[in-house]
Amino acid sequence: MSKAEAANGAIRPFSYFERLVAWRYLRSRRKETVVSVIALISFLGIMLGVATLIVVMAVMNGFRGELLTRILGVNGHIVVQPIDSPLSDYEAVAGRISQIPGVRYAMPLVEGQVLASGRSGAGTGALVRGMRAEDLTKVDLVAKNIRAGSLVDFAAGQGVAVGSRMAANLGLAVGDSITLVAPEGDVTPFGTTPRVKAYPVTAVFEIGMSEYDASIVFMPLEEAQLFFNVEGLAQFIEVFVDQPDSVEALRPLVEEAAQRPVSITDWRQRNQVLFSALEVERNVMFMILTMIVLVAALNIISGMIMLVKDKGHDIAILRTMGATSGSIMRIFLMAGASIGVAGTFAGLVLGTLICLNVESIREFFTWLSGTMIFDPEVYFLSQLPADMESDETISVVLMALILSFLATLFPAWRASRLDPVDALRYE
Repeated sequence: MSKAEAANGAIRPFSYFERLVAWRYLRSRRKETVVSVIALISFLGIMLGVATLIVVMAVMNGFRGELLTRILGVNGHIVVQPIDSPLSDYEAVAGRISQIPGVRYAMPLVEGQVLASGRSGAGTGALVRGMRAEDLTKVDLVAKNIRAGSLVDFAAGQGVAVGSRMAANLGLAVGDSITLVAPEGDVTPFGTTPRVKAYPVTAVFEIGMSEYDASIVFMPLEEAQLFFNVEGLAQFIEVFVDQPDSVEALRPLVEEAAQRPVSITDWRQRNQVLFSALEVERNVMFMILTMIVLVAALNIISGMIMLVKDKGHDIAILRTMGATSGSIMRIFLMAGASIGVAGTFAGLVLGTLICLNVESIREFFTWLSGTMIFDPEVYFLSQLPADMESDETISVVLMALILSFLATLFPAWRASRLDPVDALRYE
């Protein structure tokens, strides 16, 4: 290469000459095996770090989203409870609240804890939710996930609907009877005795959240009023809205529509501890997993420093041929940054593929290990969710690119400051 060509390459940033030299430095040769291996390790480190960060954040987002969907799909976004006097006018109150713009429907409920037993098992605690049949059909998470039976007999007040896990634990099928025991029952001369009553199972539902599938029993409202000794009353009204994140704006409208003293709580207050813990865990995991990308970036630094030491003779020759210090810096900047860029986008592709097939991967490892991975009894959900958010994915990619670029600055600067005389003195 002539001095004119070198000078021409130095004038144009990232010229063909600089790209050619940077690529030749990254290619594996027999004498440079160590440098090439370090470059490969740096590439794999960046790729795995980015992929891991994308997958973990997507799974945590999916877990939060699925949990939120199921919790808010069964429980109301706003809960209206009476103050001073029992809620005997629940029909009128629910009707007025339902007419508020932004409110989908309002449903009166009676709720109570019971002991449930069936044909097998030792019995289990259960939560009975008494509600009108027309209201239950509006809860899509239940009405559209009936695994056995139907809600027809439920609407006729002839039975109850139970979760799939409860049915399995108690050995129940449609048509069998489930026995419910309420601690507050009939008043006798000997005191209050528990109320015991058997109900036929008319439907088995599966929400997909193990805690709900194993503990909830839906009962017609009138039957629940009789069972819990609250005839003609509702304990509270649950309000479902179109935009759950905008419940604060609806609170005064709901209070005004109630036309009586009420206490109002929303889903954020009722689940504040759970979702705050998930948010903290998500942020901490992001910081911890960022360390993987940072370690991989440090590998780039070590690999580039070794490359600069190995290419000291070549750098001196290029400088004597007319290459400027800026040209040398750009050569090594491209050599190091290309590892980071290639690793980042390879990690993006790998992470995306894993997120798209995360449930299949979970099932494969469950089969391979013979143990249940992501046990629904522990993690509430029956499937492993993954939700890639574009903003979050872009921030991960940008962070990896910036760290990779910063990691190449010091080695490239050292290469540009190398004195040709010192490099060739002992040649």
